[in-house]
Amino acid sequence: MALTSVSLSLDSVVIAIYPGSFDPITLGHLDVIERASRLFDQVIVAVLCNPGKDPFFSVSQRLEQIRRSTQHLINIEVDSFTGLTVEYAKLRQARVLLRGLRVLSDFEKELQMAHTNQTLWDGIETVFLATTKEYSFLSSSIVKEIAKFGGSVTHLVPANVADDIFSYYN
Repeated sequence: MALTSVSLSLDSVVIAIYPGSFDPITLGHLDVIERASRLFDQVIVAVLCNPGKDPFFSVSQRLEQIRRSTQHLINIEVDSFTGLTVEYAKLRQARVLLRGLRVLSDFEKELQMAHTNQTLWDGIETVFLATTKEYSFLSSSIVKEIAKFGGSVTHLVPANVADDIFSYYN
């Protein structure tokens, strides 16, 4: 079998979008962002503005939390959007959607979404990053549930987010 090489032009920059609600951002999200920052030239963490949801934190609060949590990474941009993710990707000239996977049920849902996105724009690819086992149980919903009942979330979210959650309940 012959191996072929792919030549990429030096001016081709791979931009990935990591969309989500990030309400709040967790250490699991941050792990995916940090790992993606090593794989892609630029990663845009994009907070979806979904008027159908009642978020814990406002979009502006979430944007600030993510910016503060990712300030150590030079190729990360934080933004928000409304509408279809693929339309936002076109606008930002991104060809990759990044999705984190924790458990098998995540894969089923995310694979369906990836296929749907490809029907909307055949120029988009979805890349799945498996979470590290340390965060395989972690979700924003779990963080909010623990905090609601007075439990500590300092081991689940960045320190600045833990402070915001503590302030919210006190």
